[in-house]
Amino acid sequence: MSRDYELAFILSPEVNEEETRAVLERVEQIVATYGGQIVKVNQWGRRRLAYPIQRHRDGQYIFIDMILTTETVAELERMLKVSEIVLRHMVRIRDPKAVQKEREERAEREARAAAAAAAASEAAAASAVAVAEAPAETSEAVEAVEEAPVEAPVEAVVEEVPAAASEEEVVEAPPAVEESAE
Repeated sequence: MSRDYELAFILSPEVNEEETRAVLERVEQIVATYGGQIVKVNQWGRRRLAYPIQRHRDGQYIFIDMILTTETVAELERMLKVSEIVLRHMVRIRDPKAVQKEREERAEREARAAAAAAAASEAAAASAVAVAEAPAETSEAVEAVEEAPVEAPVEAVVEEVPAAASEEEVVEAPPAVEESAE
């Protein structure tokens, strides 16, 4: 029976990117071998530890959400215990209610993205059709504009435009705020 699990592990701070990738690939290989599925990988990067572990103050944090069988969990724990670069690890069962809520939100997001993509493709197709028909419509529109009488506005709005400042007013203007060199 498959269940939802979360694997959290902390790698040594001296680990480079290639070694981190190798551990992640090994986890993916074990999961795939036993018929599991990786849902999400969340790499937090280098963070301060709450207390020193093997004389290290920092570590590389990685969290993986997976759907696994119990045999897969046992194999993952065995592999992580043997690895020298893994400082700590923990596998825990995820809350079924939280998992269900995440799946519903993900399905809703994917539905919105699909709808947005469909709307964008329809808009692109409509604009392509409009561009193809545009030369005929624009000539008709130009003729209609030329024939339409021009009406004057009933009330003209007068905007107040500030008068230009004389040289005396400019000279008497307060000085700009100067930064002190203290």
